[in-house]
Amino acid sequence: MKKKKEKIVITKGKRKRAVARVRIKKGKGKVIFNNTPLDLVEDKTVKYIVSEPFKFCAPSEFDILIRTNGGGKMGQAQAARTAIAKALVEFTGDATLKKRLLEYDRAMLVDDMRRVEPKKYLGRKARARFTKSYR
Repeated sequence: MKKKKEKIVITKGKRKRAVARVRIKKGKGKVIFNNTPLDLVEDKTVKYIVSEPFKFCAPSEFDILIRTNGGGKMGQAQAARTAIAKALVEFTGDATLKKRLLEYDRAMLVDDMRRVEPKKYLGRKARARFTKSYR
């Protein structure tokens, strides 16, 4: 007897230096963020940002595993938000969901390609230069 393969979708999202990878499959609504259930994440802002795509699609039908690395906690949360939205659109194949997400916030489905500009010589930061005082 052959075992039927279940559908699994894996996507990634990026924000600054943070990269999030999301695995989504049919399930009972478990959302795990960096080996912690999303309900137990202490930072309310991070929890809100990560759960933002669930306004458009109920997570009770899916099991979602989110793993992030690099960057800070806000960058990781925003990368996870992008990856979750991409995974939901790909898993459901719903064009109206994609349209609603794009109208709400384009950053939900499109990675933020901006990166930190490297520091140059003769200055404190990427663009700032040391000033000379004449007094």
